[in-house]
Amino acid sequence: MLFFKELYEDAKNIKEKDPASRNILEVMILYPGFHILVFHRLGHFLYRHKLLFLARLVSQIGRFFTGIEIHPGAKIGKRLFIDHGMGIVIGETATIGNDCTIYHNATLGGTGKDKYKRHPDIGNHVMVGAGAKILGPIKVGDYVKIGANSTVLTDIPDHVTVVRCNEIIKK
Repeated sequence: MLFFKELYEDAKNIKEKDPASRNILEVMILYPGFHILVFHRLGHFLYRHKLLFLARLVSQIGRFFTGIEIHPGAKIGKRLFIDHGMGIVIGETATIGNDCTIYHNATLGGTGKDKYKRHPDIGNHVMVGAGAKILGPIKVGDYVKIGANSTVLTDIPDHVTVVRCNEIIKK
């Protein structure tokens, strides 16, 4: 029951944030950003229960249908809005807080240098712009905006906007 309640909350959030959407049913039927959350929540459940092959199978089916790749081990908070999601990649040890928005072609990935914790931790109310790359086991604070095509390789504190590689504009 909680599974469906969370998905409904996700669909409602997308409806509220996307001015192009007309109703929740449209979001549930037509939005790949919603579809991948369905696949991910199922895959993550399987992953947590050590059904790793099935978890990866579900995530790859989701990738095939949506163009969005989320490893089933990634931890995603409530009300994630994936807008124009094609090309998004989210790695196994990534975490995403609540009420975040991620635009197309963004990557929450690794650098290839780390062994266990390899991917970023994203705080709450974070916006990741189109084409942004957030790499390595770094922390991005709450209420952060990552500009389009930015590359982030170091921790980012709360309430800032990143517009280029590690350039921060304070509010």
